[in-house]
Amino acid sequence: MTVNYDELSKQVLDLDTQVRFAGVANSKGVMIAGGHKENIEKILDGDNVNMSIHYALQKRDLYTNLAYKIGSELSSITEYEKVTMISIPINSNELFMVSTEPRTDYLKIIDFIYSAINSQK
Repeated sequence: MTVNYDELSKQVLDLDTQVRFAGVANSKGVMIAGGHKENIEKILDGDNVNMSIHYALQKRDLYTNLAYKIGSELSSITEYEKVTMISIPINSNELFMVSTEPRTDYLKIIDFIYSAINSQK
């Protein structure tokens, strides 16, 4: 059974009022599912979104190089002044990405995503 990433993205958007964006990017940096919560001011748009995806994929690749020593990356959380960015590798080709308001309970979001993905494997 495969995961419906659009449905999972919608569930993550509905999970917490602090979630701003939820979606899946492929290894080429293309968003294949998800999007922004309605009626929310976007902090990044256009090329800046593409740059953000590129940096998240680049970070994942960097940590993959250390996996033989520290294990596989489970998630990455980067807190900025205006937003918290969360990335969760789904497999070698896809990355689940979430942005939230600062100081959101991101472990609840990460646990929810893992549970949903693992229940459909």
